[in-house]
Amino acid sequence: MVNEDEIANVAKLMRIDIEDHSVHIKRVQKMLEYFDILDKADIESVELLVQETDLEKLRTDDHIPYKKNIIDFLKTYKEKYVKAPKMN
Repeated sequence: MVNEDEIANVAKLMRIDIEDHSVHIKRVQKMLEYFDILDKADIESVELLVQETDLEKLRTDDHIPYKKNIIDFLKTYKEKYVKAPKMN
């Protein structure tokens, strides 16, 4: 069973502000129960289908340098870093 302290600890590690941790206990418990069902699934008799491709059939991966400076086309950048909007 998941408790409120574990939810609070995970939220802290993920740097997520959650006011009421007890709201998420049932949701997380349901996910863990589903993982238990998946763990118990018998897949030993299932044959894996693998499609192999010869390396000769793959395209060549050639580097083509881009002549223009992409930073010049961006609206918001500082030095060599692109500024992204702040996410909460």
